[in-house]
Amino acid sequence: MDQNGTWFTKKRLPIYRYETRKRKKSSDQTADFSWDDLNQDLLERVLSWLPTSSFFRLRSVCKRWSSVSLSKTFMLACSQVPKREPWFYMVDPNCSKPIIYDTAQSKWCNINHPELLETNNGLLPVASSGGLLCFRSFSGEFFISNPVSGSHRKLPHVDIEDTVHAIAMSSSSLSSYKLILVHGDPSSLTVKTFDSTLDHWTVSMLHRKTKFQQLALPESGDEYGDETLYYLSKAGDVVATDMQRSPSKQFSSVVITEKNGNEVLYFLSQSGRVVGCNLSEGFWYEYPKILPPFFEHSLDLVECRGEMLVVVMSELLESASLRVWRFSEEKGLWVQVGAIPPSMSHEFYGKKADINCVGHGNLIMVCVSSVSCGFNCEVLCNLEENSWVELPECFISGKPKEFVSAFSFEPRLEACV
Repeated sequence: MDQNGTWFTKKRLPIYRYETRKRKKSSDQTADFSWDDLNQDLLERVLSWLPTSSFFRLRSVCKRWSSVSLSKTFMLACSQVPKREPWFYMVDPNCSKPIIYDTAQSKWCNINHPELLETNNGLLPVASSGGLLCFRSFSGEFFISNPVSGSHRKLPHVDIEDTVHAIAMSSSSLSSYKLILVHGDPSSLTVKTFDSTLDHWTVSMLHRKTKFQQLALPESGDEYGDETLYYLSKAGDVVATDMQRSPSKQFSSVVITEKNGNEVLYFLSQSGRVVGCNLSEGFWYEYPKILPPFFEHSLDLVECRGEMLVVVMSELLESASLRVWRFSEEKGLWVQVGAIPPSMSHEFYGKKADINCVGHGNLIMVCVSSVSCGFNCEVLCNLEENSWVELPECFISGKPKEFVSAFSFEPRLEACV
């Protein structure tokens, strides 16, 4: 290298001349390549690795690629791609035209297949798993949809005459799924499960059990008695127990498969406690409350990294905090596993905001909204890195879009309904 920073070879010739010739040669080789030289099987395998959002444009490239997008063997090739970055299906207060947040490209996108929502009025997303979303109509009917392909189906009717506590989905593959409903009197909860492999509903009962000694459940009295009870709502207000959560997250729940193979569903009771339903062994139990009742807070459940976590936003001493908690059964208490930087959470103070959250892998999407203050923002947390990013506003026709909740799914063209 000389004093000007130029690299030379042994013959004192600038290397950049050699690199220029090399790049030109490489360019000539690329020019000789044609996609038409690929056989059908190899072409499908290559295209299956494109970002999912690119699938919508395959049909407009050429006739051959258009035929690939409709091929069963292309679907098979897509199913062999081990993982795709999640999409978050965003819900606004009016449940209007759906918007997704694509984490692979870090941008907002429209869903190209809203046929289900256009042909069925009043549908509300209530659960998601794998590559599918579940919608519920005002009349109580359930619809399963693949938001990428636009395919959907209406599930057989199920009778539910009492209070629904939880609606959750689970899936072990792209070709099967379960929709799980928990309802009934707390003394004996009823579980109804639709298994896509069986194509019908099954019914089972859960009995009450004290899993933690300090959580002995009352036979009667303050929580399940006849008297009107008051508790701290998700929005931080003291209200009667007949108040419902935000409709899209009213039945907020997650399903976890434990290391021993047991399937456990978790949901929030009206008193703000986390309830665990061991579906494999047929019992349910409660966890301790995370915060004392005099704290103003909002909370939600998420599934993240294969475990149940609770996201809590609280206010104390003129400041707000947003933290993630995991229950340690060894210690018998809640342990903090993540927290948003105070500089980001300070703007939440005094807003009386509600949080609705959903997890996927290491990611947690937090929708913060306050109707009274007109405040709204979306924060994406990478729990493994403990990094928190406030997402840019989503503009539709020049106007900012507000979201109250989200549902996560893996964008899979081949996921079966």
